[in-house]
Amino acid sequence: MENRVALITGAGSGVGRATAHALLVAGWNVVLAGRRENALRDTIDTAPAGTTRAVAVPTDVADPDSVRSLFAHTRETLGRLDLLFNNAGVGTRTRLEDLTDDEWLNVVATNLNGAFYCTREAFRLMKEQDPRGGRIINNGSVSAHAPRPDSVPYTSTKHAITGLTKSTALDGRKYDIACGQIDIGNAMTPMAAPMAHGVPQADGSTAVEPLIDVKHVADAVVHMAGLPLDVNVLFMTVMATKMPFVGRG
Repeated sequence: MENRVALITGAGSGVGRATAHALLVAGWNVVLAGRRENALRDTIDTAPAGTTRAVAVPTDVADPDSVRSLFAHTRETLGRLDLLFNNAGVGTRTRLEDLTDDEWLNVVATNLNGAFYCTREAFRLMKEQDPRGGRIINNGSVSAHAPRPDSVPYTSTKHAITGLTKSTALDGRKYDIACGQIDIGNAMTPMAAPMAHGVPQADGSTAVEPLIDVKHVADAVVHMAGLPLDVNVLFMTVMATKMPFVGRG
């Protein structure tokens, strides 16, 4: 379909920025959402030359009113929505017993509540537009399968994202809305950069972990996004081959 429209949350850096650039190269129009307007502008300014349209909309996904405004702006500016990439996420490295209420609530508000608010608004738009339907891709992380030490809020929300993905895939059938999840392991982003210097392991040691170019993740999202709506990648894991995830570490 011509003039496909994608919306990416957390588009100011990391996986969000790389995916925005990859979608623009693939011919998509892209709405960039994130809390930092300057970072969104940098994503636009660093996009490959000759790419299609990008629109920056400063948004706090933890605020349902901000999310409603984001989707209203998308509808008014670009007319429809074909892809939502729920990518925004935060974490914390605090021992479980030392976690504060605010730390817990901040991670849940962004990672889980934000993904739900965006999914709800995407449903409302996708079911009414013509042609009907669209695709939602959730950024799950390998933490949706196995935790790292001192990651209770992040791991809990990523497990919850898997439930959101499955329920959305089921409830979207009647509206031609497909939903899948990409679980990422050690893409080179600002969030994952400490792994190159050593991070805590389950056995109490600290070890350097291999990283992969974030471009491979972006290319995977573009592949998922480009499928016809009668085809769905429900779950895809893109990871550094030698990272300590499969097996016993």
